[in-house]
Amino acid sequence: MPEEQNINRSRYMVIPRVLVFVTRGEEILLLQIAARNGKITRWTGRYNGLGGHIERGEDALTAAQRELFEEAGITAELRLGGVLLVDTGEDVGIELHVFYGEYLSGELCATREGTPVWVPLAKLSEIPLVEDAPILIETLRAMNSATPPFCGRSFYEQGELKVVIR
Repeated sequence: MPEEQNINRSRYMVIPRVLVFVTRGEEILLLQIAARNGKITRWTGRYNGLGGHIERGEDALTAAQRELFEEAGITAELRLGGVLLVDTGEDVGIELHVFYGEYLSGELCATREGTPVWVPLAKLSEIPLVEDAPILIETLRAMNSATPPFCGRSFYEQGELKVVIR
């Protein structure tokens, strides 16, 4: 079957992941990222949406709903905001399916991934976000039910993050 799909490992490949941003009125749910296996990373202590890998047999929406419940203990009505290709500078990149939605139910709970926190939208500039989060949040907040999902890519150019969204 792989030959029928023209799978060629010498081509650029991606790992599929999801990222979810949920609002509740004038608040947005963010995850304060924990140390990974006891190790401090460049993301430790920073805030981002919730998410993770798409597992074999899952579609992106199912993965987004699962990750939201696993990492925060809540449910939300989600819709696809867009897809962001993250160029890691390696042979394998990340295909990030970005979802957004409104909180439905559940009580927040912390996990080994980090601590979920409702942050007032007016206070976003006061917390340490991961580099691309402000761009993604702004893009999602400008969307409405008639806005088609975006296509984008992120990459580093001379050490500076660039995010191009169409």
